[in-house]
Amino acid sequence: MTKSPITPTIPLDQPGAHHGFLRLPYSRDDSAWGSVMIPISVIHGGEGPTALFSGGNHGDEYEGPIALQELAATLDPGQVTGRVIILPMMNQPAFAAGRRCSPIDGGNMNRSFPGRPDGTVTQKIAHYIASELVPLADVVLDFHSGGRTLDFLPFAAAHILPDKEQEAACMAAMDAFNAPYSMKMLEIDSVGMFDTEVEEQGKVLVTTELGGAGTSTAKSVAVARKGARNLLIHAGILKGEPEVAESITLNMPDGRCFTFSEANALLEPLVDLGDEVTEGQPIARLWPSDRSGQPALTANAQLSGILTARHVPGLVKMGDCIGVVAQVV
Repeated sequence: MTKSPITPTIPLDQPGAHHGFLRLPYSRDDSAWGSVMIPISVIHGGEGPTALFSGGNHGDEYEGPIALQELAATLDPGQVTGRVIILPMMNQPAFAAGRRCSPIDGGNMNRSFPGRPDGTVTQKIAHYIASELVPLADVVLDFHSGGRTLDFLPFAAAHILPDKEQEAACMAAMDAFNAPYSMKMLEIDSVGMFDTEVEEQGKVLVTTELGGAGTSTAKSVAVARKGARNLLIHAGILKGEPEVAESITLNMPDGRCFTFSEANALLEPLVDLGDEVTEGQPIARLWPSDRSGQPALTANAQLSGILTARHVPGLVKMGDCIGVVAQVV
């Protein structure tokens, strides 16, 4: 089997706080012997469970990287039972460019797992994380938000899984994160996702959608910061009392949650995030973007619930997700 070309510049298994990089050789036009340098921190306090916390899986999502940068800079190994591995910007090339996908190879990190050691840059990073870091972990937290094209109600999420014991552990971890909303998540396409790789390795996984629109807010970062600490307490890695508030449980029962655009159009939202909608209710109007004097198309909710996600840019393309409706449990 081909060995990963990535090498860490810090130890992963020694006590203390270590900050460095995953170095991936990358020969390119402006640097013949260049490297992609992916930041990593390991806070090791001795024997105990391991948490793997990641952000920047998509490069235009910011709550996770902000919360994880602070965690890496402030977490005291003397207060840690076990180990915390932190990847603030997993897909560093995409993060540096402020893009969802890598500018190097166009790779979507969250559709590239389990990766390949002899593949593209994105595939090599995914392979190292899947083969070297995930096996070390007992619990995994992968931060997401909507990026430049979507905005979400702030929720933590876990998936329905075939292994009900694993599913229960993931749901308990999601509850411990204690976001304002907690989602039983349905993915449109789970092939190649980091979530899928982690779950297939039998690990406890929590993921999030904490806002979006290509930025962050004080409230959304606070949710990320609080949730990361709560999860470390839940895992037995940190001592202390979790910070707990009301969390509304949501469910995405099937594909009716999603409404897609059937035209290239100017988007007029008719409801806002958190608004209640009923099945068949118009949630947006789609105006022609290339001519005047023509009527708008309507985009309708396919089931009753609350609007949980919405398209952000004012122009949509055919096939774009306009909105997501979830049901309160």
